Amino acid sequence: MQNESIYERKKETDFMKKILIFGVTDNPGGVESVIMSYYRNIDRDKIQFDFLCNTEIVAGEKEILSLGGTIYRITARSVDINKYRRDLEYFFCRHAKEYCAIWVNVCSLANIDYLIEAKKWNIPRRIIHSHNSKNMDNKLRGILHKFNRLRISKYATDYWACSKEAADWFYDRKIRKKAIIIHNAIDVEKMKFNSEKRNYYRNYYNVNDKIVIGNVGRLHFQKNQSFVIDIFNELVRYNSNYHLMIVGQGVEEANLKEKVKMLNLENYITFTGVQKDIQGLLSCFDLFLFPSRFEGLSIAGLEAQANGLPMLCSKFVNPVDLKVNNNFCFMDLKSSVNLWVEKCINLLEVGRVDFNTVKSNFIEHGYEIHSEVNKFQKLIEEM
Repeated sequence: MQNESIYERKKETDFMKKILIFGVTDNPGGVESVIMSYYRNIDRDKIQFDFLCNTEIVAGEKEILSLGGTIYRITARSVDINKYRRDLEYFFCRHAKEYCAIWVNVCSLANIDYLIEAKKWNIPRRIIHSHNSKNMDNKLRGILHKFNRLRISKYATDYWACSKEAADWFYDRKIRKKAIIIHNAIDVEKMKFNSEKRNYYRNYYNVNDKIVIGNVGRLHFQKNQSFVIDIFNELVRYNSNYHLMIVGQGVEEANLKEKVKMLNLENYITFTGVQKDIQGLLSCFDLFLFPSRFEGLSIAGLEAQANGLPMLCSKFVNPVDLKVNNNFCFMDLKSSVNLWVEKCINLLEVGRVDFNTVKSNFIEHGYEIHSEVNKFQKLIEEM
């Protein structure tokens, strides 16, 4: 196990509560965004986060350190299971007494070792937080999820979820009664439409005169970018002035690029890879297309709406709570591609929502971080 960061930590006070966070990976995705959104906005004189990670690269590492957090790295179970177990034991033996709680953020219950060790080493509050509503991994991990679902109450003391659907998938009926919905709140100001960035990125990607359709997310079966390409292929037949931008990386990247090549769409589709300036790219888009096969409560979907973008989203997959603005529509994945195309065109005619309306909508729905962080902090302070 690597030693903790050599960066000097923020001076701790006797009344500071320290929370151990698990769930930040090398990919700056939705879970990471939720954790960091709350971390930036809590009163760090009263509450401090430390991070237990099993990847060499940690998303947001510089910011974590600048906010006073420490990052501890252990070997991933998938890399070397014996070293993983030794690292885990060593870490909790040495550090468990420092924490009043562990907050485990996961999309599956396939691995609950962190909670088991936390209980063994007497961390008093052990929070499990569900961030998804369906198995996104292989069959074996699905079986492990079902097995651990039956015994999670032996190890966790607090049950959180990003949505009702996410709670339903993680917890049995008895536990669901105790589950707390922690909203995937974001800093709406940081995602609002920016005309200067719009002009910059449209120049950079040479799409100044185009109608830009966008998608942001891991290139993964769950996010269904293959269907995005199918819809876009029909849109281009309708109007050759469309352009598609796919932001992210993942295991499906090669397959998606091959599909684009087969459809002769290379000149109409841009794969940007992982990008830090999501606000700028959202500002570049004219429509956000999001036909996921399953979701918990999508941060990408919230960020797109914070930007005011019209958004078309898969029905019965994303929770109804995801809809914040009126220029947002659900479509059934079983509907024809042509119906999706028709709805895209209708939403493009509606256009963006102004920012004052956006902010008011986010506060009303509980997704604006500055209005939600006090509720979150109260939960932590009562531990």
